[in-house]
Amino acid sequence: MSWDRVRGQSTALAAFRAAADRGRFGQAYLLVGPDGVGKRLFATELAKALLCEKPPAPLTACDHCPACAQVEAGTHPDVLTLATPEGKHELPVEEMRTFCTKMALKPARGRRKVGIVLDADDVNEESANSFLKTLEEPAPGSLLLLLATEFDRQLPTILSRCQVVRFAPLGADDLRAVLEAEGVAADQLDRLVRLGGGSAGRALALADPTVWELRTTLVTGVTAPRPNFGALAEAWQRFYEDAGKDTAAQRLRVSLAVGFLVDAVRNALRLSLGADVPDLDPDESARLRAFADRLGPDRLLELADRCVEADAHVARRVQLILVVESVLEQFTRRAA
Repeated sequence: MSWDRVRGQSTALAAFRAAADRGRFGQAYLLVGPDGVGKRLFATELAKALLCEKPPAPLTACDHCPACAQVEAGTHPDVLTLATPEGKHELPVEEMRTFCTKMALKPARGRRKVGIVLDADDVNEESANSFLKTLEEPAPGSLLLLLATEFDRQLPTILSRCQVVRFAPLGADDLRAVLEAEGVAADQLDRLVRLGGGSAGRALALADPTVWELRTTLVTGVTAPRPNFGALAEAWQRFYEDAGKDTAAQRLRVSLAVGFLVDAVRNALRLSLGADVPDLDPDESARLRAFADRLGPDRLLELADRCVEADAHVARRVQLILVVESVLEQFTRRAA
């Protein structure tokens, strides 16, 4: 049934249902929350519910009529999506103008039109300015849904014209249910739920064996007495470029790798302080202890901070190779 696939976002759904019950649906909403928590799926289900030809209940799709099938397939003429083109780090103004022109047209099949901006984080000042008239004076019956990861990254001109709906990280039970529905093997579930950080997208990415191969390469490499940073940078770059031209997938891969390094440094610090670190194999434990002995607690804390900063740069669309090189440069200093 409609909405059954959307896990862990009951607060967001309640906000839209309350607006529908009052007959006071807004014209533009900013859906804000971490990557991989269901914002895009939520927007799709909302579009289905609004365009369904035989809704079984208010703001609920039947999932069987032609309109529902078209929305699900991405072919409904009254659902328009706007995404940052592959290889771009900002949403080009030309793409925004085309989107706004199409949103101004009358619905093709019914009384409503839904526009979904998938990458609101990538809207720059030029594309935002071309979007303002559509936000301020949308065509009758149209609804705009803007998907973003961080509230603070949105331009004031966008924020002032949207109602904000926040999306939370998924709880463990909801994340487990999503992974099970995606066919993740039972013996991986506990680890992926623990490491997913409430993001189904992140947890599913961690199910890829190549991710763990890179972890071994990086952690073994940076904790070696004399690391080969040229080889490490090449391996890391090859890993994120293997995601294709999808910049979001590339960013996720770099973020996962940074997370592995943060965990390794923190584990080394724990070991140096005499704490136990569960789930470490003896070889890695020995490497991390030796690494901690060479650097000392203060340097380990500095490395952890620099890695956390690097992850923030990934989210802010800094060129990925620069992030990779800056992280590895931190491990270079006084590592030999």
